[in-house]
Amino acid sequence: QVQLVESGGGLVQAGGSLRLSCAASGGTFGYYAMGWFRQAPGKEREFVAGINWSGARTAYADSVKGRFTISRDNAKSTVNLQMVSLEPEDTAVYYCNANQAFGASLTASGPYWGQGTQVTVSS
Repeated sequence: QVQLVESGGGLVQAGGSLRLSCAASGGTFGYYAMGWFRQAPGKEREFVAGINWSGARTAYADSVKGRFTISRDNAKSTVNLQMVSLEPEDTAVYYCNANQAFGASLTASGPYWGQGTQVTVSS
């Protein structure tokens, strides 16, 4: 069973950048598709970005396309989310997710979640 720990959240002004990282342990990282989801106050958790086991395929929510980039380093068992041109609407708790289901969509979540990291974008 894989354990996930996020880091890199914080407070940033609109237009700024942040880089989130997720470190995985306890499993074979290369077996998992990885994703980032977020949950704003009063809203449901939503998909942000996903990446397949090799890094060759990625997917993004329309709201972040062109601003966020997901990447992974299988040798270090990490997945990152580079966020630029941040907007107040990006304010949320961001969660790292791992999905081992063969053939699952990159937008689907698996059963493994990190504890979340807060991103706050001020206007």
